[in-house]
Amino acid sequence: MPTLERPDLTLHYTVTGTGPPLLMLAGFMSDHASWTPLIPLLSERFTCIAPDNRTTGQSTPWNAPVSIDHMATDAMALMDQLGHERFHLIGHSMGGIIALHMAQHIPDQIASATIAASAPVRLPRNTALFANLIAIRQSNAPPGTWLRALFPWLFNPQVFDDPKALDAAIADALAYPYGQSADAMAHQLTALRDYNGAALAHPACPAQALIGGVDLINPPDHILSVLNHLPHHIIEGAGHSIHWDAPDAVARHLTAFALQHPI
Repeated sequence: MPTLERPDLTLHYTVTGTGPPLLMLAGFMSDHASWTPLIPLLSERFTCIAPDNRTTGQSTPWNAPVSIDHMATDAMALMDQLGHERFHLIGHSMGGIIALHMAQHIPDQIASATIAASAPVRLPRNTALFANLIAIRQSNAPPGTWLRALFPWLFNPQVFDDPKALDAAIADALAYPYGQSADAMAHQLTALRDYNGAALAHPACPAQALIGGVDLINPPDHILSVLNHLPHHIIEGAGHSIHWDAPDAVARHLTAFALQHPI
């Protein structure tokens, strides 16, 4: 993986495909691998650029200072290094917050922004959920216990119809060599506690919201309470991991919106 050297961080990222640049910002606990279902659907039309946010993946050190501002600044520096004066942007969950922060600071550089399963409003319930997951990881529970507690919040209910497939997905997650540690997860959680959400709700660049119809972490009414002024699509049957539950729909809506706002 190529890297970007920052004053306090080595940022790893991937570049896949050809065409106009598309910056892809992963959510809480996730790195570039979060985009695995989506990149094959987009890489023939876009140059897909996916960094490992601070505290995740191969970006080091895991305990570098972390905030929404830090991660947005990293992303802006990355696009500057790659020479992309304008680009499309998608952010999932926390990545959507980072994208909205970027839209506030460099709107002229962002041709289009797709905010996926995200809204700039904190739900104390979600912070408690993540804190409880960290506590499970730091306990003597079997390694997959916290993932079994997390997955119902991430995916649509049909994922749980096949217990063997669920066991395989958990095994794959545990085997991933760059999985975020419990300490790094706790460190990153501070970024979600400290940002100013109210200031991010009105991006100055073209932006749309993609919403999972059965998202438990950011339900449709929660997202629309702050982003209903944006063009938006509710993808029925998709949970919080909207790009895993419905990658074709996400790719279709992102591409259509990008074509409306070419670079």
